[in-house]
Amino acid sequence: MLLWLANYLSVFEPNFAVFQYLTLRSILSVLTALITALFIGPWMIRSLETRQIGQSVRRDGPESHLSKQGTPTMGGVLILICITASTLLWGDLANVYVWITLLVMLGFGVIGWVDDWKKVVLKNSEGLPAKSKFLGQSIIGLVAAVILFQIAKTPSETTLLIPFFKDVFIPLGYGYIILTYFVVVGTSNAVNLTDGLDGLAILPTVLVAGALGVFAYLTGNAIFSQYLFIPFIPGTGELVVFLGAMVGAGLGFLWFNTYPAQVFMGDVGALALGAALGVVAVMVRQELVLFIMGGIFVLETVSVMLQVASFRLTGKRLFRMAPIHHHFELKGWPEPRVIVRFWIISVMLVLVGLATLKLR
Repeated sequence: MLLWLANYLSVFEPNFAVFQYLTLRSILSVLTALITALFIGPWMIRSLETRQIGQSVRRDGPESHLSKQGTPTMGGVLILICITASTLLWGDLANVYVWITLLVMLGFGVIGWVDDWKKVVLKNSEGLPAKSKFLGQSIIGLVAAVILFQIAKTPSETTLLIPFFKDVFIPLGYGYIILTYFVVVGTSNAVNLTDGLDGLAILPTVLVAGALGVFAYLTGNAIFSQYLFIPFIPGTGELVVFLGAMVGAGLGFLWFNTYPAQVFMGDVGALALGAALGVVAVMVRQELVLFIMGGIFVLETVSVMLQVASFRLTGKRLFRMAPIHHHFELKGWPEPRVIVRFWIISVMLVLVGLATLKLR
């Protein structure tokens, strides 16, 4: 929005042309989302408290979580508002990738919001039925996958890149749609599973978003992409503005979500943020790198799958409780220790993901 205004004003005052620079708009997007979150966060927390929209705590979980009962949830709405506002202000609204990412994020956010609303406000412990939730996710994921497949202009846009190898590319054809679907829906649910401790999910999300911003910038630049042996996909560079907004909004939310949390993001935030990371990774052709950088999300998801499989097959549990962060809590780790150690692992994994740009 402001880009259009700046382009118009640059006719009369050339200095306004500075806003055409993607790097500047990305920085402003981070700051706008961050400041907005810090400004409206206290008001939103008070509103949630007034409406008694509080977290319900599992009785079979760690005893330390009982004190979290009633803590405001659905704070993910704050994140989505800040990301959307900042992206609309500083992004190029003629860019199709920006709109697809925004709509996927908001679509998954609506699904999460309905689930949270049923659980917290309507006091329905089941929330949105699993089949209905999965159906909604599947529809949005498949629609996004089909649209991206149809707008692809070159074979490289539907080719799977293998990290650490500069000459290994796997043409996917229609398999691109299937892969995109699983990446978007899978990442959405993985982030949701990780969101079980104060700040545990949001900082890895911020780190991965920042790293994907680097990939988006390079993928959208003809010179850098050729030098690094990654596909050049015109227009994907504009995703840096969106990802910058995610970083800013995430950090702003972490201000209130850090231990002990004043607010939780709920499914409305976790499902939306995960889907956004997934669809961006697909757009910049870094699905496998997302698997590396989001290793914490993968670990949490696999721990749940193994726990369920083990119990059904043998009647025994592999972990004291799943997702795995609860396992460490029940082993006696204080919650802050679990959180910070998982954060450190996320930093390491994101650095490994970024290293794939040169280690080819």
